[in-house]
Amino acid sequence: MKYTEVMVRYGELSTKGKNRKDFIGRLAGNVTKVLRDFPQVKIYPRHDRMHIVLNGAPFEEIDKRLKKVFGIQTYSPTIKVPKTLADIEKISLEMMQETFKDGMTFKVNTKRSDHQFKYDTNQLNSMVGDYLFDHMDNLKAEMKHPDMVLRIEVRQDAIYISNQLLHGVGGMPVGTGGKAVMMLSGGIDSPVASYLALKRGVDIEMVHFFSPPYTTEKALAKAKELTGILANYAGRINFIAVPFAEIQETIKEKIPEGYLMTVQRRFMLQLADRIRAKRGSMAIFNGESVGQVASQTLESMFAINDVTTTPVIRPVATMDKTEIIDRARKIGTFELSIKPFEDCCTIFAPPRPKTKPKVEKARKYEERLDAEGLIQRAMDGIKVTPIYPNQKFLEDKAQEDADLL
Repeated sequence: MKYTEVMVRYGELSTKGKNRKDFIGRLAGNVTKVLRDFPQVKIYPRHDRMHIVLNGAPFEEIDKRLKKVFGIQTYSPTIKVPKTLADIEKISLEMMQETFKDGMTFKVNTKRSDHQFKYDTNQLNSMVGDYLFDHMDNLKAEMKHPDMVLRIEVRQDAIYISNQLLHGVGGMPVGTGGKAVMMLSGGIDSPVASYLALKRGVDIEMVHFFSPPYTTEKALAKAKELTGILANYAGRINFIAVPFAEIQETIKEKIPEGYLMTVQRRFMLQLADRIRAKRGSMAIFNGESVGQVASQTLESMFAINDVTTTPVIRPVATMDKTEIIDRARKIGTFELSIKPFEDCCTIFAPPRPKTKPKVEKARKYEERLDAEGLIQRAMDGIKVTPIYPNQKFLEDKAQEDADLL
C-alpha cells in the first residue's frame, strides 16, 4: 500500500493550554530533525494533528524515526482521498484486501471534523461496511475488540483513511522542558536517566569525565557512542568531555582513602555546575539510584550535593537495578554499556569507601587542595562535540588502532 502521508496525534500537548502552539512548534522542529535525510517530506503542524506528507518517501523508514520522537502519542500511515463516497469505498476496499486475512474481525470507525459533509459518521460506517461485505468474502464484523480497524477521518480539506494505529513514545517534545547538563558515565544507569530526562522534554548536554592515561580512548569512544544512541530521541546532543586525571591524582595523593570517592564526586559536581552555568542550563541530571553503591547512599548524596545549590535531578533514583537494565535493553544502550572499558569512576576506587561521609570532613579535606586551580584547568581543557543519531566511534577507534599496526 502506497501511503501518502502520516497523521500524528499529540500526547500531553493537548493539556498545555496557551503554551500548546509553542509545544507543537517544538515537536515539528524535532520531527524535522529526525527526518532531515528525507528532503522530499513536508511537515504541516496543525492545532489537533500533524500531517507529514511523504511525497514518495518510504513509510517503513519514516516509521523507525517517529517511534523515537517524544511528544507523539499515536500516528497512522494514511491515504488522502477526495471527499466522495466512491473514492472512500475504493481506497477502503484496497486497504482491506491488502491486509485482511481469513479469520480476522474488523470494524469501520469514522470521525468527522467537517460537519458539513454529506454523510454523518454512522452513515459512513454503514455504507463502507456494506461495500466491503459486497466485495470481499469471509468478513466478520466485531465492534468491541476487532483485529483490524479501518479508520476514516473526514476533515475540511479531504478524507484520510488508515488501517493502522501505531504508538509513539509519548512524553514531551525535547526542548520544552528547558535545558540541563547530564553527567554521563559509561555505565548502565546514566543513559537510562538521560532517556527519561529527554522524555520529559529536557534538552540535555552530556558531561563526561575522562582521565587519560588511566582511561583509554575506547572508554571515551564508548561514551560518545552511547550519546549517539540517545541522540535518536533528540536529533542531536552535545558531548562535553572534561579532563579529570589531574584532579584524581591530586585527590589520591592528599585525601584519606575513605573520602577519595566523596571528594572526587564533589569535584565532578562542581565542574558540572560550572559547565551548566557557562552553557545556560538550569539543572544537573545524573544516573544515581538510591543505595546501589557507596556513593549513592543518602548520606553520600547529601555530602556531595553540598557543593551546589543548583537542582540535581536523579530520574532513576527509586528504580531497582533490574528495572534500569530492562529499560536500557529497550532503548538500545545496554549491550554497549556493559562493554568493559573502565571509566574514571572505577579507577582509583578505594576498597572501603565511606558510606556515611560527613560534610564537615569532606570540606576540611578539600581545603588541602587548590580546588579553584584544579577546576579551572579542567574547565580550560573541555571539548564540545555535537553527536548525531547512531554515530559510531568505537569502530572508528578500532580502525585507527589497526592502521597503526
